[in-house]
Amino acid sequence: MLKQSLHYKLLQKLSPQQIQLMKLIQLPTQAFEERLKQEIEENPALDTGKEEPENFEDTLADQEFDDTGNEKIEAEDINIDEYLSDDEYPSYKTQANNYSADDEEKNVPYAAGTTFHQSLLNQLNTFMIDEEERAIAEFLVGSIDDSGYIRREIIDLVDDLAFTQNIFTEEDKVEKVMCNIVQRLDPIGVGARDLKECLIIQLKAKSTTKYRDLAIDILENAFDHFVKKHYKKLQEKFNISEEELKDTITEIGKLNPKPGSSYAGNNKIAEQIVPDYSMRIVDGKLELTLNSRNAPELHVSREYNNMLKGYQESKEKSKSQKDAVFFIKQKLDAAKWFIDAIKQRQQTLLVTMNCIMHHQYDYFLTGDERKLKPMILKDIADKINMDVSTVSRVANSKYVSTPYGTKLIKEFFSESMKNDQGEDVSTREIKKILETVVSEEDKRKPLTDEKLSKILKEKGYPIARRTVAKYREQLDIPVARLRKEI
Repeated sequence: MLKQSLHYKLLQKLSPQQIQLMKLIQLPTQAFEERLKQEIEENPALDTGKEEPENFEDTLADQEFDDTGNEKIEAEDINIDEYLSDDEYPSYKTQANNYSADDEEKNVPYAAGTTFHQSLLNQLNTFMIDEEERAIAEFLVGSIDDSGYIRREIIDLVDDLAFTQNIFTEEDKVEKVMCNIVQRLDPIGVGARDLKECLIIQLKAKSTTKYRDLAIDILENAFDHFVKKHYKKLQEKFNISEEELKDTITEIGKLNPKPGSSYAGNNKIAEQIVPDYSMRIVDGKLELTLNSRNAPELHVSREYNNMLKGYQESKEKSKSQKDAVFFIKQKLDAAKWFIDAIKQRQQTLLVTMNCIMHHQYDYFLTGDERKLKPMILKDIADKINMDVSTVSRVANSKYVSTPYGTKLIKEFFSESMKNDQGEDVSTREIKKILETVVSEEDKRKPLTDEKLSKILKEKGYPIARRTVAKYREQLDIPVARLRKEI
């Protein structure tokens, strides 16, 4: 049997405007500027400029819909005056008012140059080689990564030459071209297959010195001992003194482990972080501002104003005019929603960062990381009455310019631990103290994780050895054996 029943459900749905706001909040400054440009290009009702900008503020009254779901447009349904304004200045500007047009940041042009791989290909012209060897050499150069290494096996390179270049050759031929041609290119060490080969190539290219031959011997015959810093075993194996070993290691230390990265003309795109906030100390107090210097002023385009005025002044309303006004209304509504979202975005960013600034006031005033307080996303969310996800969107992708450098906001968040006095301290504070202890240790006898744990306990931070190891790894500090020096 068919039954008909009534059920009540409480659902929470995000409107398109809320989704748009969330997407705008998580964008950093540069991506936000690109999003502004995209919206201006897609919505002809939005325009930029300073010459007689028009503005609209009020919303339209609710419109009736016909049976097809389309809005019914009648002459009296649209109040054109709500979209037109004679204000001299727009009520909303995304450009900060305390800067002039001359202060706008401009993109710095970068000089064109020869790329890293193009430089290597140009050097091949200096070798007297046949067509097959040139083709193999060019393929090998194309296989070099940004660090300067060829990290693929010879057999794989032979297969790729056959399938992609239609060159059928042997492994010995490819290895011969690699060693006699590619590995002789500049910078020295390029084309090596691993770190060991890279260092040996550089040493053999150097003029003979007192410790060059010994350094080559150590790398060729005791590379594992060298990497693991088994200095006693190296002294016994090569029958050398501690001073001789120290000078040899110094000789190896002068080499470049990544020859590709040293090429000045690699023509890579320079990455520049544009901070979303600027924080200054003025008269002993912190001052926070939101970076919006490059955002354009938004207003209704002049053409749309003229079209609306023409519709308002016309006595007869034709169907084509009504259709045009309906299109204009849709674009104007979208423009208003977008501008409202920008307003809310700026307000959310300022409120969130202002709360973070006051929570970490002592740190921002001094720059001492030991004064960072424990802080999690929920702490800030509760204070500003926002959702944790909103605070997360702000923290994960935003930077703040401080007197102590440009910082990623999420770095200020950390868990808390109890010290020996029962007080909550930030894990960032403990990591900073751990980093300081390691930097001041005797490198001839570096401290183990167990000893580091005891030192931290003496300083009032009772943490286990495994916790010390975890923090050490997060700080990219190697184990005691690899920190040892002679």
